[in-house]
Amino acid sequence: MNFIIIAGPPAVGKMTVGQELSKQLGYPLFHNHHSIELTLDLFAWGTPEFKAINSGIRELVFNTVSKSKNIPGFIFTLVIAFDYEVDVQEVKELFAQFQEEGWRPLLVELYAPLETRLDRNKTPNRLAHKPSKRKLELSQENLLKMEEKYLLNSEEDVFEEIESIRIDNSTLTAEQVARQVIKHFSL
Repeated sequence: MNFIIIAGPPAVGKMTVGQELSKQLGYPLFHNHHSIELTLDLFAWGTPEFKAINSGIRELVFNTVSKSKNIPGFIFTLVIAFDYEVDVQEVKELFAQFQEEGWRPLLVELYAPLETRLDRNKTPNRLAHKPSKRKLELSQENLLKMEEKYLLNSEEDVFEEIESIRIDNSTLTAEQVARQVIKHFSL
């Protein structure tokens, strides 16, 4: 069983690549905004209630899936602030949780220039699946703030013990990226 995390900065194409991998491999996709959007329907971003529900949903999903023997793989997408130890540690713990249950942990890190990501921030697929991104001015402002505040792509191999691939997907389609991932990990 393969547990794939697709990481990268906002609007790099994590969900779109995840959708393509899901289609090609038959693995379910749980993208970052599945829990975020549901939680935003109830509470404002960053409130204690938001944090409790969002993390509770994810914990339930990860605990249930990691113990399941009924699926061949699972894909999750997220943004990692590589200079924020809490983020890095949470991802390490998530990989360990799945590994302890017999899963093969895999990391796909996507990167693309800011200009490319600003364009992708407005794509129909993104807006269809992430209602909170439909206020384009606010979404772009948040993207730029995150870019300034955090290191959103790794500068070193932070997850040394995890098989990984880094892909510049600025000129690649999601299908091309998925093929690279499948070939690299022999999926």
